[in-house]
Amino acid sequence: MTTTPASLSPSRAGDFVSCPLLFRYRTVDRLPETSSPDAVRGTLVHQVLEDVFDLPAAERTPERAHALLEPAWAALRERSEEAREVAGRLDEVPWLASAHEAVERWFTLEDPTRLEPAERESYVEAELASGLRLRGIIDRLDATPDGALRVVDYKTGKVPAEGYEARVLFQLRLYALILWRSRGVVAKRLQLVYLGGEGQVLTYDPDEADLVATERKVEAIWAAIQEALRTGEFEPRRGKQCDWCPHQAICPAWGGTALPWPVVAPTSASAGPLARLRAGVRRAWRRVRGRRAPR
Repeated sequence: MTTTPASLSPSRAGDFVSCPLLFRYRTVDRLPETSSPDAVRGTLVHQVLEDVFDLPAAERTPERAHALLEPAWAALRERSEEAREVAGRLDEVPWLASAHEAVERWFTLEDPTRLEPAERESYVEAELASGLRLRGIIDRLDATPDGALRVVDYKTGKVPAEGYEARVLFQLRLYALILWRSRGVVAKRLQLVYLGGEGQVLTYDPDEADLVATERKVEAIWAAIQEALRTGEFEPRRGKQCDWCPHQAICPAWGGTALPWPVVAPTSASAGPLARLRAGVRRAWRRVRGRRAPR
């Protein structure tokens, strides 16, 4: 037995488009995943860029931002078990240096002394006419006095290869769709700020036609998810995401065997069917997680 997820976020929609099996393992089976140093660095840099805006405008300098980074790292380790686990297996000096580089690069791309975000780390959600609920967290929302919105998302990785811009902008289009359906405002600009490599800002100005097309696409994705849940067929799809996927040992595309669907687990008076399903999946996953998939 399984259930349809109650809502869909841009990242989970992206998972399904990239690889339906990855979506299943993350969203339906909820298999545990070990955080990577890159992911934790992204969390740290995002926190620093958010904290910069707590300072008076004139004090939003590279020096003050760099001074915020080590205390933010200490606070992150304090509150996050994942951060502590990553900290225990990385060479902290060069890793912190790379976080400082990302912060420094931000100041070459944007001038925070001239920005006053309307919202930071803003949770947004909307229910579409079909009943599908979309949700997400926007890194930064800038607003003009007349109410125009700019959606800003920070990426600590490198700019995507040519031809992949539409894929990475899809997440921001979904944010724009949520804002349109929940607030009745079409975002004036979508902006991706890449802090890896040489750094770059990608922008796109949507209109209502774009958002209608995005809505149709996400409804199609949702319909495909529901069909996969009905049949249990979540096909693996090889791609760039395989480079960091933690589930290759149980992926047929890499010589592994997918976990059974559905997993039959011992009954328990204290656990519902979905809880038993997930418990069984986790037990099966633990049995194979030590195996290395062939390359």
